[in-house]
This record gives sequence, structure tokens and C-alpha cells, in this order.
Amino acid sequence: MKKHDEKKHNEQKVKEEKVEQTTEVKEEGCGGSCESCGGCGGIDPETLIQILGSRNQELEDKYMRLQAEYLNFKTRTQGEVSRMLQYEGEGFIKEILGIKDNFERAILMDDNDLSDEVSKFLSGFKMILGSLTTLLDKYEVKEIDCLGKEFDPNFEEAVLTEHDETKPANVVIEVLTKGYTYKDKVIRHAMVKVNK
Repeated sequence: MKKHDEKKHNEQKVKEEKVEQTTEVKEEGCGGSCESCGGCGGIDPETLIQILGSRNQELEDKYMRLQAEYLNFKTRTQGEVSRMLQYEGEGFIKEILGIKDNFERAILMDDNDLSDEVSKFLSGFKMILGSLTTLLDKYEVKEIDCLGKEFDPNFEEAVLTEHDETKPANVVIEVLTKGYTYKDKVIRHAMVKVNK
């Protein structure tokens, strides 16, 4: 019984699909090339013009939407590529900044006694640091100058606060880690101590 109902259901489905296909063919104007509809000769010219006109309008709308999507995609892609190229070396520069920090810490150990062995190494470090700084300047990597200036959360990150009545409030009193910009973008915020 179940198999019989299922078979009837499948036959009905096939008939419905054939009717849909025939209707689609008639709407598109088949030119009499199919057996099922008997050709479009039976459709009056006014109806045929309306069918073709609406189909033409659909295709024009679809074309315009696709063209707009393509232009949006092209513009978006160009913008993304431009941004990627503008900051292409950012990851590498961030790595270099850590090395620069280590050179600066080593140089702070210098006691200006040029006779000992450590000072000879430190003078070499100073030359390397100078070359590294020049190279970073060449690629528009700039140190954020914030010591003694009002705290700006766009460029600095306050990690410590202190109260000193001799200095104005909300001013950076010590830079713990230098911050840097690459072109017009902050790539590392300065870690600072702020007076409250």
C-alpha cells in the first residue's frame, strides 16, 4: 500500500515538473522547437512582445546588478591592496623595535670610562644603534615624543601613576617603553608613568 502511494506521488511530481518546464519554455518563446507546447505561433504578438520585454528587463536588471557588484568588489579590493602595501613592513618593523630597545638598554650601562672592555663594546653598540635609528627614520618609523607632555591615550598607555605636586596633573613623567609610529599609524604605544 505504501509503495503504491509513493509511486503515485512520484508520478504526480514528474507531471508537475513537466508542466513547469512547458510554462517556462512558453514564457521564453521557444520558436516552436519543442514538441510539448506546439510552438509559439499560437501566442498573439502583443503577448509575445510583453513576454520578451519583461525578459529583456530582467536581464538588464541582472546585468546592472552584476556590474555594480563588480565595481564595488574592484573598489574594495583596490583599497585593501593599497592598505596592505602602505604598511607592508609593519610586522618586521615591530620585531626590529625590540632589538633597538635592547641596544638602548645596553648603552644605558655605559659609565663613560673608555678604558674598560665593556665601554669598547658599548661604543660599537652606539654605532649600531645609530645605523638602526637612521634606517628606521628612512622608512618613516618615528619615536613618539611624550615625556613632559599631556597624556594622550591614542599614543600612550599609562601603566603607572604617581602624584607629584611639583608637576601638572595628567602629564607623562616617565617613559618606561618607547612608542613608535609607522607612517601615520601607531604600531606600538608608549608605556608611561603619568602624574595624577
